[in-house]
Amino acid sequence: MFAALHGELVPHPWRDPAVASSDAYSLFVARSSAMGWLAEAAEGASNGVWGMNDAGQEPGSGSQPSRIAWFQVSLTEPVPAGRPLPVQAFLACAGSVVARIGTPRLQAVQVLLPVQDLDTSAGAYLGGSAVMTLLQDSGWFADSDPRARTRVRVTLDSGQDPSIHSAAPEMLQWIRQFEQDVFSCDSFSLADEDDMDLPPAVIDELCSGPLATRPRFAAPSPSGRLMPWDGCRLSSPTRVPSTESAHR
Repeated sequence: MFAALHGELVPHPWRDPAVASSDAYSLFVARSSAMGWLAEAAEGASNGVWGMNDAGQEPGSGSQPSRIAWFQVSLTEPVPAGRPLPVQAFLACAGSVVARIGTPRLQAVQVLLPVQDLDTSAGAYLGGSAVMTLLQDSGWFADSDPRARTRVRVTLDSGQDPSIHSAAPEMLQWIRQFEQDVFSCDSFSLADEDDMDLPPAVIDELCSGPLATRPRFAAPSPSGRLMPWDGCRLSSPTRVPSTESAHR
């Protein structure tokens, strides 16, 4: 799994990057280990959710908006049929790390996920527990501040596989059939009108890139938060991608 945060990062006045003893990599390792998400760096280790691959900070990376930090991990075990990828924990950890370094002004989040390794048969996915688990977890957003409601764009990119174009209309109807008020999707577009340039900081061989097909879904989110459930690129109109990814 890969995640990149784009926008601006205002460093904390008390933290000098030139002399700091920690960086994005070490902070992510420490945080995910403390939360029980990091597997031991040993052959055959079975604990934890992911193993650490790499991380970095890249102010002025050349992408638009600028990439301020990125993180990459490998799942330790195959995801059981009908269960969601651990994207919530992954992005929560990334968010905690960035908040420790400075104050982010987030414009976009790019997420690359190995959905090609999931069992997406009708019996294992639509009839499985993944969706029900997410709907149950939506109770976390109950009684939230209505002023936090914000409009976001979710861009799904299937790389070189064009099937996402024909699936987009059905996906919209599928999303609308669930009774929840965390994420309401009101429209979609097959036109690639995105003015953001967010090349992933990983080689194409690790995903189904280069990115090519991008249906966009527009949605007001009462939670005011961009939570990974089910998509690719998440962006707010002030302005949040993956070859294969997830959004709540």
